[in-house]
Amino acid sequence: MLIRHASKALAIAALLLAQPAVAETTLRIAMTASDIPTATGLPNNGFEGMRFMGYPIFEGLVLWDLTRTDQLAPLRPGLAESWEQAPDDNKTWIFHLRKGVKFHDGGDFNADAVIWNLDRFFKNDSPQFEVAASAISRARVPVMGSYKKIDDFTVSISTTSAASYFPYMAVYLLFTSPASFAKAGDWAKVATLPAAGTGPFRITKVVPRERVELARHDGYWDAAKKAKVDTVVLMPVPEANARLAALRSGQVDWIEVPPPDGLASLKAAGFTITTGSYPHVWPWFYNIGAANSPFKDVKVRQALNYCVDRDGLVSLLSGTAEPSAGWLKASDPNFGSPVNRYKFDPAKGKAMLAEAGFTAAKPLSFKVQISSSGSGQMLPLPMNEFLQQNLKEACGVNVEFDVIEWQLLLNNARAVPDAPGLKGAMSLNISSPSSDVGVMARYFAAANASPKGFNFEQFNDPEFETALQTLAEATDPKVISAATRKAHERLVDNPPWLYIVHDLNPRAMSTKVKGFVSPQSWFVDLTTVSMQ
Repeated sequence: MLIRHASKALAIAALLLAQPAVAETTLRIAMTASDIPTATGLPNNGFEGMRFMGYPIFEGLVLWDLTRTDQLAPLRPGLAESWEQAPDDNKTWIFHLRKGVKFHDGGDFNADAVIWNLDRFFKNDSPQFEVAASAISRARVPVMGSYKKIDDFTVSISTTSAASYFPYMAVYLLFTSPASFAKAGDWAKVATLPAAGTGPFRITKVVPRERVELARHDGYWDAAKKAKVDTVVLMPVPEANARLAALRSGQVDWIEVPPPDGLASLKAAGFTITTGSYPHVWPWFYNIGAANSPFKDVKVRQALNYCVDRDGLVSLLSGTAEPSAGWLKASDPNFGSPVNRYKFDPAKGKAMLAEAGFTAAKPLSFKVQISSSGSGQMLPLPMNEFLQQNLKEACGVNVEFDVIEWQLLLNNARAVPDAPGLKGAMSLNISSPSSDVGVMARYFAAANASPKGFNFEQFNDPEFETALQTLAEATDPKVISAATRKAHERLVDNPPWLYIVHDLNPRAMSTKVKGFVSPQSWFVDLTTVSMQ
Protein backbone atom coordinates (compact mmCIF):
# COMPACT_ATOMS: atom_id res chain seq x y z
CA MET A 1 0.00 0.00 0.00
CA LEU A 2 1.08 3.53 -0.51
CA ILE A 3 2.50 5.61 2.30
CA ARG A 4 0.37 8.74 2.31
CA HIS A 5 2.22 12.00 2.00
CA ALA A 6 1.97 14.36 4.95
CA SER A 7 -0.63 17.05 4.38
CA LYS A 8 0.53 20.54 3.50
CA ALA A 9 -2.73 22.11 4.59
CA LEU A 10 -1.24 24.25 7.36
CA ALA A 11 1.50 25.62 5.14
CA ILE A 12 -0.95 26.41 2.36
CA ALA A 13 -3.37 28.04 4.77
CA ALA A 14 -0.57 30.22 6.10
CA LEU A 15 0.34 31.21 2.55
CA LEU A 16 -3.24 32.11 1.74
CA LEU A 17 -3.67 34.12 4.94
CA ALA A 18 -0.50 36.04 4.13
CA GLN A 19 -2.01 37.36 0.90
CA PRO A 20 -3.29 40.92 0.81
CA ALA A 21 -6.99 41.64 1.04
CA VAL A 22 -8.77 41.06 -2.23
CA ALA A 23 -11.34 43.16 -4.02
CA GLU A 24 -15.03 42.32 -3.99
CA THR A 25 -14.93 41.15 -7.58
CA THR A 26 -11.99 38.81 -7.16
CA LEU A 27 -12.52 35.11 -7.81
CA ARG A 28 -10.01 32.83 -6.01
CA ILE A 29 -9.57 29.30 -7.35
CA ALA A 30 -7.62 26.41 -5.83
CA MET A 31 -6.27 24.13 -8.57
CA THR A 32 -5.04 20.56 -8.15
CA ALA A 33 -1.67 21.39 -9.75
CA SER A 34 1.45 21.44 -7.58
CA ASP A 35 2.77 24.54 -9.35
CA ILE A 36 1.53 27.36 -11.54
CA PRO A 37 1.24 26.12 -15.14
CA THR A 38 3.77 27.75 -17.45
CA ALA A 39 2.79 31.29 -18.43
CA THR A 40 4.26 31.69 -21.92
CA GLY A 41 1.01 30.99 -23.74
CA LEU A 42 0.92 27.20 -24.07
CA PRO A 43 0.79 25.94 -20.47
CA ASN A 44 1.99 22.63 -19.12
CA ASN A 45 0.18 20.65 -16.37
CA GLY A 46 -2.16 18.99 -18.83
CA PHE A 47 -5.67 20.23 -19.47
CA GLU A 48 -5.95 21.90 -16.06
CA GLY A 49 -3.17 24.14 -17.31
CA MET A 50 -5.15 24.84 -20.47
CA ARG A 51 -8.35 25.35 -18.43
CA PHE A 52 -6.94 28.14 -16.28
CA MET A 53 -3.71 29.41 -17.88
CA GLY A 54 -4.59 28.67 -21.49
CA TYR A 55 -7.95 29.65 -22.95
CA PRO A 56 -8.84 32.48 -20.54
CA ILE A 57 -5.71 34.37 -21.64
CA PHE A 58 -4.49 32.95 -24.94
CA GLU A 59 -6.65 31.88 -27.85
CA GLY A 60 -6.43 29.87 -31.06
CA LEU A 61 -8.00 29.98 -34.48
CA VAL A 62 -10.64 27.61 -33.15
CA LEU A 63 -12.22 27.69 -29.68
CA TRP A 64 -14.61 25.54 -27.64
CA ASP A 65 -18.27 26.45 -27.23
CA LEU A 66 -18.63 26.09 -23.45
CA THR A 67 -22.18 27.40 -23.14
CA ARG A 68 -24.05 24.06 -23.19
CA THR A 69 -24.47 21.41 -20.51
CA ASP A 70 -26.59 18.95 -22.52
CA GLN A 71 -24.03 17.86 -25.13
CA LEU A 72 -20.32 17.48 -25.67
CA ALA A 73 -18.77 20.91 -26.17
CA PRO A 74 -18.57 21.65 -29.90
CA LEU A 75 -16.14 23.97 -31.64
CA ARG A 76 -16.79 27.63 -32.43
CA PRO A 77 -14.91 30.29 -34.36
CA GLY A 78 -12.10 31.91 -32.40
CA LEU A 79 -9.35 34.02 -33.93
CA ALA A 80 -10.51 32.61 -37.24
CA GLU A 81 -14.01 33.67 -38.27
CA SER A 82 -14.35 30.61 -40.49
CA TRP A 83 -12.41 27.76 -42.08
CA GLU A 84 -12.85 25.14 -44.76
CA GLN A 85 -10.97 22.38 -46.54
CA ALA A 86 -9.47 23.44 -49.84
CA PRO A 87 -11.81 22.27 -52.62
CA ASP A 88 -9.01 20.52 -54.50
CA ASP A 89 -7.01 19.13 -51.55
CA ASN A 90 -8.48 17.40 -48.49
CA LYS A 91 -5.15 17.82 -46.65
CA THR A 92 -5.26 21.63 -46.77
CA TRP A 93 -7.37 23.90 -44.59
CA ILE A 94 -8.00 27.60 -45.21
CA PHE A 95 -8.52 29.81 -42.14
CA HIS A 96 -10.05 33.29 -42.49
CA LEU A 97 -8.80 35.42 -39.62
CA ARG A 98 -10.82 37.80 -37.50
CA LYS A 99 -10.02 41.48 -38.17
CA GLY A 100 -9.54 44.14 -35.53
CA VAL A 101 -8.18 41.85 -32.81
CA LYS A 102 -5.38 43.18 -30.60
CA PHE A 103 -3.05 41.37 -28.22
CA HIS A 104 -3.06 42.57 -24.62
CA ASP A 105 0.09 44.60 -25.36
CA GLY A 106 -1.62 46.46 -28.21
CA GLY A 107 -0.03 44.49 -31.04
CA ASP A 108 -2.10 43.44 -34.03
CA PHE A 109 -3.31 39.89 -34.48
CA ASN A 110 -2.95 38.93 -38.14
CA ALA A 111 -1.51 36.27 -40.45
CA ASP A 112 2.05 37.25 -39.55
CA ALA A 113 1.31 36.55 -35.88
CA VAL A 114 -0.17 33.15 -36.78
CA ILE A 115 2.85 32.12 -38.85
CA TRP A 116 5.22 33.41 -36.14
CA ASN A 117 3.50 31.24 -33.54
CA LEU A 118 3.39 28.18 -35.77
CA ASP A 119 7.13 28.60 -36.35
CA ARG A 120 7.51 28.81 -32.57
CA PHE A 121 5.95 25.34 -32.30
CA PHE A 122 6.99 23.57 -35.49
CA LYS A 123 10.17 25.18 -36.91
CA ASN A 124 13.20 24.08 -34.91
CA ASP A 125 15.53 26.72 -36.29
CA SER A 126 13.23 29.71 -35.79
CA PRO A 127 14.57 32.32 -33.33
CA GLN A 128 11.36 32.03 -31.31
CA PHE A 129 11.36 28.19 -31.13
CA GLU A 130 10.07 27.10 -27.71
CA VAL A 131 11.16 23.57 -26.84
CA ALA A 132 8.54 22.76 -24.19
CA ALA A 133 5.62 24.25 -26.13
CA SER A 134 6.81 22.52 -29.28
CA ALA A 135 6.82 19.11 -27.61
CA ILE A 136 3.25 19.61 -26.40
CA SER A 137 2.02 21.00 -29.72
CA ARG A 138 3.62 18.31 -31.87
CA ALA A 139 2.09 15.60 -29.70
CA ARG A 140 -1.34 17.24 -29.83
CA VAL A 141 -1.14 18.02 -33.56
CA PRO A 142 0.90 15.12 -34.95
CA VAL A 143 -0.42 15.62 -38.50
CA MET A 144 0.95 19.16 -38.89
CA GLY A 145 2.61 19.55 -42.27
CA SER A 146 3.18 22.98 -43.80
CA TYR A 147 1.55 26.37 -43.45
CA LYS A 148 1.70 29.71 -45.22
CA LYS A 149 0.29 33.22 -45.28
CA ILE A 150 -2.10 33.87 -48.16
CA ASP A 151 -2.81 37.49 -47.23
CA ASP A 152 -2.93 39.57 -44.04
CA PHE A 153 -6.05 37.78 -42.81
CA THR A 154 -5.88 34.37 -44.47
CA VAL A 155 -3.60 31.41 -43.78
CA SER A 156 -3.50 27.86 -45.07
CA ILE A 157 -2.40 24.83 -43.07
CA SER A 158 -1.65 21.48 -44.71
CA THR A 159 -1.59 18.19 -42.84
CA THR A 160 0.66 15.24 -43.60
CA SER A 161 -2.39 13.10 -44.31
CA ALA A 162 -6.10 13.74 -44.66
CA ALA A 163 -7.65 14.57 -41.29
CA SER A 164 -11.34 15.46 -41.26
CA TYR A 165 -10.92 16.14 -37.54
CA PHE A 166 -8.09 18.69 -37.91
CA PRO A 167 -10.08 21.59 -36.37
CA TYR A 168 -10.28 19.48 -33.19
CA MET A 169 -6.49 19.52 -33.14
CA ALA A 170 -6.11 23.18 -34.12
CA VAL A 171 -8.11 24.15 -31.01
CA TYR A 172 -5.04 23.34 -28.88
CA LEU A 173 -2.69 25.79 -30.66
CA LEU A 174 -2.76 29.05 -28.70
CA PHE A 175 -1.13 32.29 -29.79
CA THR A 176 1.15 34.66 -27.88
CA SER A 177 2.07 38.18 -28.97
CA PRO A 178 5.36 38.18 -30.91
CA ALA A 179 6.15 41.42 -29.06
CA SER A 180 6.30 39.47 -25.78
CA PHE A 181 9.21 37.43 -27.07
CA ALA A 182 10.88 40.43 -28.70
CA LYS A 183 10.75 42.30 -25.40
CA ALA A 184 12.04 39.42 -23.27
CA GLY A 185 14.52 37.76 -25.62
CA ASP A 186 13.85 34.20 -24.41
CA TRP A 187 10.86 32.18 -23.25
CA ALA A 188 11.98 31.89 -19.63
CA LYS A 189 11.76 35.65 -19.37
CA VAL A 190 8.52 35.86 -21.36
CA ALA A 191 6.72 34.11 -18.50
CA THR A 192 7.70 36.90 -16.11
CA LEU A 193 6.68 39.88 -18.30
CA PRO A 194 3.95 38.61 -18.31
CA ALA A 195 3.10 37.29 -21.79
CA ALA A 196 0.29 38.83 -23.83
CA GLY A 197 -2.54 36.92 -25.47
CA THR A 198 -5.87 37.95 -26.98
CA GLY A 199 -8.25 36.40 -24.40
CA PRO A 200 -10.81 37.90 -22.01
CA PHE A 201 -8.24 37.92 -19.19
CA ARG A 202 -4.65 39.12 -19.08
CA ILE A 203 -1.89 38.02 -16.72
CA THR A 204 -0.80 40.68 -14.24
CA LYS A 205 1.39 38.73 -11.80
CA VAL A 206 3.05 35.32 -11.57
CA VAL A 207 4.55 33.98 -8.34
CA PRO A 208 5.91 30.45 -8.96
CA ARG A 209 4.41 27.76 -6.69
CA GLU A 210 2.22 30.40 -5.05
CA ARG A 211 -0.25 32.14 -7.35
CA VAL A 212 -0.98 33.86 -10.63
CA GLU A 213 -3.23 36.89 -10.92
CA LEU A 214 -5.42 37.62 -13.93
CA ALA A 215 -7.28 40.84 -14.68
CA ARG A 216 -10.28 41.36 -16.91
CA HIS A 217 -9.20 42.58 -20.35
CA ASP A 218 -11.54 45.45 -21.09
CA GLY A 219 -10.36 45.64 -24.69
CA TYR A 220 -11.45 42.07 -25.48
CA TRP A 221 -12.58 41.69 -29.09
CA ASP A 222 -15.83 39.86 -28.27
CA ALA A 223 -18.01 42.40 -26.46
CA ALA A 224 -20.60 39.74 -25.62
CA LYS A 225 -18.05 37.69 -23.69
CA LYS A 226 -16.28 40.28 -21.57
CA ALA A 227 -15.53 38.96 -18.09
CA LYS A 228 -17.75 39.93 -15.17
CA VAL A 229 -15.14 39.70 -12.39
CA ASP A 230 -12.28 42.15 -12.13
CA THR A 231 -9.63 39.68 -11.00
CA VAL A 232 -8.99 35.94 -10.87
CA VAL A 233 -6.38 34.50 -8.50
CA LEU A 234 -5.22 30.95 -9.30
CA MET A 235 -3.41 28.94 -6.62
CA PRO A 236 -1.80 25.49 -6.80
CA VAL A 237 -3.15 23.39 -3.91
CA PRO A 238 -2.42 19.74 -4.78
CA GLU A 239 -3.82 18.12 -1.64
CA ALA A 240 -7.58 17.64 -1.56
CA ASN A 241 -7.96 18.23 2.17
CA ALA A 242 -5.96 21.44 1.95
CA ARG A 243 -8.29 22.67 -0.80
CA LEU A 244 -11.26 21.73 1.37
CA ALA A 245 -9.86 23.63 4.36
CA ALA A 246 -9.19 26.69 2.21
CA LEU A 247 -12.78 26.74 0.96
CA ARG A 248 -14.31 26.20 4.39
CA SER A 249 -12.27 29.03 5.90
CA GLY A 250 -13.15 31.47 3.11
CA GLN A 251 -9.61 31.72 1.76
CA VAL A 252 -10.74 30.61 -1.70
CA ASP A 253 -14.09 30.72 -3.49
CA TRP A 254 -13.79 27.66 -5.71
CA ILE A 255 -11.93 24.36 -5.45
CA GLU A 256 -11.28 21.72 -8.05
CA VAL A 257 -11.92 18.08 -7.04
CA PRO A 258 -13.16 18.26 -3.46
CA PRO A 259 -12.53 15.09 -1.42
CA PRO A 260 -15.58 12.77 -1.72
CA ASP A 261 -15.86 12.27 2.02
CA GLY A 262 -16.25 16.03 2.44
CA LEU A 263 -19.11 16.53 -0.03
CA ALA A 264 -21.97 15.87 2.37
CA SER A 265 -20.68 18.30 4.97
CA LEU A 266 -20.01 20.93 2.30
CA LYS A 267 -23.59 20.64 1.07
CA ALA A 268 -24.88 20.82 4.64
CA ALA A 269 -22.85 23.99 5.18
CA GLY A 270 -24.45 25.59 2.13
CA PHE A 271 -21.61 25.34 -0.37
CA THR A 272 -22.44 24.72 -4.03
CA ILE A 273 -21.37 21.35 -5.44
CA THR A 274 -21.35 21.00 -9.23
CA THR A 275 -20.95 17.75 -11.14
CA GLY A 276 -21.59 16.74 -14.71
CA SER A 277 -20.64 14.32 -17.42
CA TYR A 278 -17.67 15.25 -19.57
CA PRO A 279 -15.32 13.43 -21.97
CA HIS A 280 -12.90 12.01 -19.41
CA VAL A 281 -11.48 8.58 -18.76
CA TRP A 282 -9.30 7.54 -15.80
CA PRO A 283 -7.28 4.53 -16.99
CA TRP A 284 -4.02 2.70 -16.66
CA PHE A 285 -2.01 2.82 -19.90
CA TYR A 286 -0.57 -0.61 -20.70
CA ASN A 287 3.12 -0.62 -21.62
CA ILE A 288 2.71 -3.14 -24.43
CA GLY A 289 5.99 -2.30 -26.11
CA ALA A 290 8.41 -3.00 -23.23
CA ALA A 291 10.75 -5.95 -23.82
CA ASN A 292 9.33 -8.15 -21.07
CA SER A 293 5.81 -6.73 -20.91
CA PRO A 294 3.09 -9.16 -19.81
CA PHE A 295 0.68 -6.94 -21.73
CA LYS A 296 1.85 -8.12 -25.13
CA ASP A 297 -0.79 -10.83 -24.59
CA VAL A 298 -4.26 -9.40 -25.24
CA LYS A 299 -5.74 -11.96 -22.83
CA VAL A 300 -3.89 -10.30 -19.95
CA ARG A 301 -5.13 -6.86 -20.96
CA GLN A 302 -8.69 -8.11 -21.25
CA ALA A 303 -8.44 -10.09 -18.01
CA LEU A 304 -7.57 -7.05 -15.90
CA ASN A 305 -10.57 -5.25 -17.36
CA TYR A 306 -12.72 -8.02 -15.86
CA CYS A 307 -10.86 -7.96 -12.53
CA VAL A 308 -11.56 -4.31 -11.65
CA ASP A 309 -14.40 -3.54 -9.25
CA ARG A 310 -15.51 -0.27 -10.82
CA ASP A 311 -18.71 -0.02 -8.79
CA GLY A 312 -16.72 -0.34 -5.58
CA LEU A 313 -14.43 2.48 -6.69
CA VAL A 314 -17.42 4.67 -7.60
CA SER A 315 -18.77 4.06 -4.10
CA LEU A 316 -15.42 5.12 -2.61
CA LEU A 317 -15.76 8.34 -4.63
CA SER A 318 -19.27 9.01 -3.28
CA GLY A 319 -20.76 8.72 -6.74
CA THR A 320 -18.57 11.40 -8.37
CA ALA A 321 -17.53 8.97 -11.13
CA GLU A 322 -19.11 6.32 -13.32
CA PRO A 323 -17.73 2.93 -14.46
CA SER A 324 -15.70 2.88 -17.66
CA ALA A 325 -16.00 -0.04 -20.08
CA GLY A 326 -14.12 1.61 -22.92
CA TRP A 327 -12.50 4.82 -24.08
CA LEU A 328 -15.97 6.28 -24.67
CA LYS A 329 -18.85 6.02 -22.25
CA ALA A 330 -21.19 3.07 -22.85
CA SER A 331 -24.01 5.56 -23.50
CA ASP A 332 -22.10 7.25 -26.32
CA PRO A 333 -23.62 6.48 -29.75
CA ASN A 334 -20.11 5.80 -31.06
CA PHE A 335 -19.36 3.16 -28.41
CA GLY A 336 -20.29 0.48 -30.93
CA SER A 337 -20.97 -3.21 -30.26
CA PRO A 338 -17.73 -4.75 -29.01
CA VAL A 339 -17.52 -8.45 -28.15
CA ASN A 340 -16.29 -7.66 -24.64
CA ARG A 341 -18.56 -5.88 -22.17
CA TYR A 342 -16.31 -5.30 -19.21
CA LYS A 343 -17.79 -5.63 -15.75
CA PHE A 344 -16.54 -7.02 -12.45
CA ASP A 345 -16.17 -10.74 -13.17
CA PRO A 346 -13.14 -12.03 -11.23
CA ALA A 347 -13.81 -15.65 -12.20
CA LYS A 348 -13.55 -14.76 -15.87
CA GLY A 349 -10.54 -12.55 -15.22
CA LYS A 350 -8.66 -15.30 -13.35
CA ALA A 351 -9.51 -17.85 -16.06
CA MET A 352 -8.10 -15.56 -18.76
CA LEU A 353 -4.96 -14.90 -16.70
CA ALA A 354 -4.51 -18.67 -16.30
CA GLU A 355 -4.78 -19.09 -20.08
CA ALA A 356 -1.96 -16.56 -20.35
CA GLY A 357 0.16 -18.50 -17.83
CA PHE A 358 -0.50 -16.49 -14.65
CA THR A 359 -1.76 -18.50 -11.69
CA ALA A 360 -1.65 -18.44 -7.89
CA ALA A 361 1.72 -20.15 -8.12
CA LYS A 362 2.94 -17.67 -10.76
CA PRO A 363 0.97 -14.45 -10.19
CA LEU A 364 0.96 -11.48 -12.52
CA SER A 365 3.09 -8.75 -10.93
CA PHE A 366 3.90 -5.31 -12.32
CA LYS A 367 4.62 -1.68 -11.44
CA VAL A 368 2.42 1.33 -12.19
CA GLN A 369 3.63 4.93 -12.22
CA ILE A 370 1.08 7.27 -10.64
CA SER A 371 0.91 10.86 -9.35
CA SER A 372 -0.31 12.29 -6.07
CA SER A 373 -2.41 14.95 -7.86
CA GLY A 374 -2.82 16.60 -11.23
CA SER A 375 -5.19 17.64 -14.01
CA GLY A 376 -8.09 15.18 -14.22
CA GLN A 377 -6.30 12.76 -11.89
CA MET A 378 -9.18 12.94 -9.41
CA LEU A 379 -7.85 11.44 -6.13
CA PRO A 380 -5.07 9.18 -7.42
CA LEU A 381 -3.62 7.94 -4.13
CA PRO A 382 -6.77 6.47 -2.51
CA MET A 383 -8.11 5.35 -5.89
CA ASN A 384 -4.95 3.44 -6.74
CA GLU A 385 -4.76 1.97 -3.27
CA PHE A 386 -8.29 0.64 -3.79
CA LEU A 387 -7.29 -0.90 -7.13
CA GLN A 388 -4.17 -2.44 -5.65
CA GLN A 389 -6.21 -4.25 -3.00
CA ASN A 390 -9.04 -5.06 -5.44
CA LEU A 391 -6.73 -6.72 -8.00
CA LYS A 392 -4.93 -8.69 -5.30
CA GLU A 393 -8.11 -9.99 -3.68
CA ALA A 394 -10.13 -10.56 -6.87
CA CYS A 395 -7.54 -12.02 -9.23
CA GLY A 396 -4.31 -12.54 -7.28
CA VAL A 397 -2.50 -9.75 -9.15
CA ASN A 398 0.39 -7.99 -7.41
CA VAL A 399 0.72 -4.26 -8.15
CA GLU A 400 3.34 -1.86 -6.81
CA PHE A 401 3.41 1.89 -7.34
CA ASP A 402 6.02 4.49 -8.19
CA VAL A 403 4.61 7.89 -7.15
CA ILE A 404 6.07 10.75 -9.20
CA GLU A 405 5.22 14.40 -9.88
CA TRP A 406 2.36 14.97 -12.32
CA GLN A 407 4.34 16.74 -15.03
CA LEU A 408 6.98 14.00 -14.98
CA LEU A 409 4.22 11.43 -15.40
CA LEU A 410 2.83 13.36 -18.36
CA ASN A 411 6.30 13.49 -19.90
CA ASN A 412 6.61 9.72 -19.49
CA ALA A 413 3.52 9.26 -21.65
CA ARG A 414 5.79 10.21 -24.55
CA ALA A 415 8.67 7.97 -23.42
CA VAL A 416 9.83 4.91 -25.31
CA PRO A 417 8.71 1.62 -23.69
CA ASP A 418 11.98 0.80 -21.92
CA ALA A 419 13.03 4.37 -21.06
CA PRO A 420 15.04 4.64 -17.80
CA GLY A 421 12.58 7.20 -16.43
CA LEU A 422 9.86 4.56 -16.37
CA LYS A 423 11.88 2.53 -13.84
CA GLY A 424 10.45 -0.67 -15.22
CA ALA A 425 6.82 0.46 -15.01
CA MET A 426 4.41 -1.60 -17.08
CA SER A 427 1.60 0.91 -16.78
CA LEU A 428 0.93 4.64 -16.33
CA ASN A 429 -2.10 6.12 -14.58
CA ILE A 430 -2.86 9.23 -16.65
CA SER A 431 -6.32 10.74 -16.92
CA SER A 432 -7.20 11.53 -20.50
CA PRO A 433 -9.78 13.24 -22.70
CA SER A 434 -12.16 11.32 -24.94
CA SER A 435 -13.82 14.27 -26.62
CA ASP A 436 -13.42 13.60 -30.34
CA VAL A 437 -11.78 11.48 -33.02
CA GLY A 438 -8.84 13.87 -33.19
CA VAL A 439 -7.94 12.86 -29.63
CA MET A 440 -8.54 9.21 -30.53
CA ALA A 441 -6.01 9.52 -33.36
CA ARG A 442 -3.49 11.22 -31.07
CA TYR A 443 -3.63 8.45 -28.49
CA PHE A 444 -4.00 5.32 -30.57
CA ALA A 445 -2.82 5.77 -34.17
CA ALA A 446 0.25 3.65 -34.88
CA ALA A 447 1.90 6.65 -36.53
CA ASN A 448 1.74 8.50 -33.19
CA ALA A 449 3.64 5.93 -31.14
CA SER A 450 5.87 7.49 -28.50
CA PRO A 451 8.19 9.33 -28.49
CA LYS A 452 6.55 11.10 -31.46
CA GLY A 453 3.07 11.16 -29.94
CA PHE A 454 0.84 9.98 -27.13
CA ASN A 455 0.56 6.33 -28.21
CA PHE A 456 2.64 5.22 -25.21
CA GLU A 457 1.33 1.67 -25.52
CA GLN A 458 2.70 1.23 -29.07
CA PHE A 459 -0.82 0.11 -29.97
CA ASN A 460 -1.08 -1.11 -33.56
CA ASP A 461 -4.33 -2.76 -34.62
CA PRO A 462 -4.91 -3.15 -38.39
CA GLU A 463 -8.70 -2.97 -38.12
CA PHE A 464 -8.45 0.17 -36.00
CA GLU A 465 -6.03 1.72 -38.51
CA THR A 466 -8.40 1.01 -41.40
CA ALA A 467 -11.33 2.56 -39.57
CA LEU A 468 -9.25 5.58 -38.58
CA GLN A 469 -8.15 6.15 -42.16
CA THR A 470 -11.75 5.92 -43.35
CA LEU A 471 -13.02 8.53 -40.93
CA ALA A 472 -10.01 10.79 -41.55
CA GLU A 473 -10.66 10.88 -45.29
CA ALA A 474 -14.46 11.06 -45.13
CA THR A 475 -16.68 14.12 -45.17
CA ASP A 476 -20.03 12.33 -44.81
CA PRO A 477 -21.04 12.39 -41.11
CA LYS A 478 -22.66 8.94 -41.41
CA VAL A 479 -19.45 7.43 -42.76
CA ILE A 480 -17.42 9.13 -40.04
CA SER A 481 -19.77 7.83 -37.30
CA ALA A 482 -19.72 4.25 -38.63
CA ALA A 483 -15.93 4.26 -38.82
CA THR A 484 -15.67 5.78 -35.33
CA ARG A 485 -17.85 3.00 -33.91
CA LYS A 486 -15.67 0.37 -35.56
CA ALA A 487 -12.50 2.01 -34.28
CA HIS A 488 -13.89 2.14 -30.75
CA GLU A 489 -14.91 -1.52 -30.85
CA ARG A 490 -11.27 -2.38 -31.47
CA LEU A 491 -10.19 -0.21 -28.51
CA VAL A 492 -12.46 -2.32 -26.32
CA ASP A 493 -11.73 -5.79 -27.72
CA ASN A 494 -7.98 -5.22 -28.15
CA PRO A 495 -7.61 -2.86 -25.18
CA PRO A 496 -4.51 -0.66 -24.98
CA TRP A 497 -5.75 0.59 -21.58
CA LEU A 498 -7.24 -0.74 -18.40
CA TYR A 499 -10.51 1.20 -18.40
CA ILE A 500 -11.49 2.16 -14.87
CA VAL A 501 -13.84 5.14 -14.41
CA HIS A 502 -15.09 8.33 -16.03
CA ASP A 503 -14.96 11.39 -13.78
CA LEU A 504 -18.10 13.45 -13.13
CA ASN A 505 -16.12 16.66 -12.74
CA PRO A 506 -16.91 17.66 -9.12
CA ARG A 507 -16.22 21.20 -7.96
CA ALA A 508 -17.15 23.01 -4.78
CA MET A 509 -17.83 26.74 -4.58
CA SER A 510 -18.91 29.45 -2.24
CA THR A 511 -22.48 30.65 -2.70
CA LYS A 512 -20.93 33.99 -3.69
CA VAL A 513 -19.94 32.43 -7.02
CA LYS A 514 -22.71 33.00 -9.56
CA GLY A 515 -23.19 32.23 -13.25
CA PHE A 516 -20.91 29.19 -13.51
CA VAL A 517 -21.77 26.74 -16.29
CA SER A 518 -20.44 23.17 -16.06
CA PRO A 519 -20.01 22.18 -19.71
CA GLN A 520 -19.34 18.71 -21.04
CA SER A 521 -15.69 19.63 -21.46
CA TRP A 522 -12.34 19.70 -19.67
CA PHE A 523 -12.49 23.47 -19.96
CA VAL A 524 -14.65 26.21 -18.45
CA ASP A 525 -15.76 29.71 -19.38
CA LEU A 526 -14.65 32.09 -16.63
CA THR A 527 -16.30 35.06 -18.36
CA THR A 528 -19.79 34.04 -17.21
CA VAL A 529 -18.81 33.96 -13.53
CA SER A 530 -19.64 36.81 -11.19
CA MET A 531 -19.15 37.33 -7.44
CA GLN A 532 -21.79 38.56 -5.02
